[in-house]
Amino acid sequence: MASAAGVSISTASKALNDTGRMGAETRERVKRIAGEIGYRPNALARGLLSKRSFTIGLLTNDTYGRFTLPVMAGISDALVDHGVSVFLCAIEDDPALAQIHVDAMLDKQVDGIIATGKRLDRRLPVDLSNLHVPVVYAFTEGTQNSVTFRSDDEQGARLAVEWLVKAGRRRIAHITGPEEFFSVRERAGAYHVVAGHREPVLYGVWSESWGHEAVDQLWKRPGEKPDALFCGNDQIARGASDALRERGVKVPRDVSVIGFDNWEIVAAQTRPPLTTVDMELKELGRQAGLTVLALAEGRPVEPGVRKLPCRLIVRQSCGGKAPKD
Repeated sequence: MASAAGVSISTASKALNDTGRMGAETRERVKRIAGEIGYRPNALARGLLSKRSFTIGLLTNDTYGRFTLPVMAGISDALVDHGVSVFLCAIEDDPALAQIHVDAMLDKQVDGIIATGKRLDRRLPVDLSNLHVPVVYAFTEGTQNSVTFRSDDEQGARLAVEWLVKAGRRRIAHITGPEEFFSVRERAGAYHVVAGHREPVLYGVWSESWGHEAVDQLWKRPGEKPDALFCGNDQIARGASDALRERGVKVPRDVSVIGFDNWEIVAAQTRPPLTTVDMELKELGRQAGLTVLALAEGRPVEPGVRKLPCRLIVRQSCGGKAPKD
């Protein structure tokens, strides 16, 4: 390749790696010819020169991949243009298995590790605090002085309830998951700030059956019924929507329904399609990927928790269009 470009091997290497001093025309010519002839640098040689493996390990206990897969998609999108690969290790909740995977990552000389999971308020069952490679946490609890990315559940819940209030709903009930979840408490707190305490918060489990049961409880109470339901996840919202339909209650004419997560396989198949809060997990993964890359390259990164804003996805369960301010 160097001979085709009319330069030395050293100059060609510097041009392709954007290092060294040379004219812009020479650098561009080397890159153009490399592309024309399909030249691919040897990854092993590149790693030996830079003392990097150009791989990032992703560690998760999210067995189903509900949260990890969009996070991984964002990480891959962020790193692919930097020639960095990502490999995933699922550890379930097994400390021994987790340690085996961490040791394997270190044996492969990964440039860094991203830890992710299925809850914001639980650490993975393995100590990642004293590794010789950088560690970034995404959608799981990090260690002290770590870099941690998480969705802003409070802001996401506020988006949903404010939407309902602007749409003219006044009796907004909140059906959600187990109260011991940090995200559940954050969302419930935001719900109360916007909607007040007129309607109850119903705590339960993350399932369609709980959404169905909660609607039964609400409609058996004496007095006025809710005109909106803000649900803690899309499965609960789908179960609630089914229960309303069975009672002859029209969604969204009589009751608006909003979920949380934007799990499209659930939200799109709900009748009617579900308005829901997207936690922007792909963007969360992208930010985590860029951060672990910066740390691997020795760039300074301020530790702390970074909250990423959520986004409201409006579908027909609230009428299909956003209310005016």
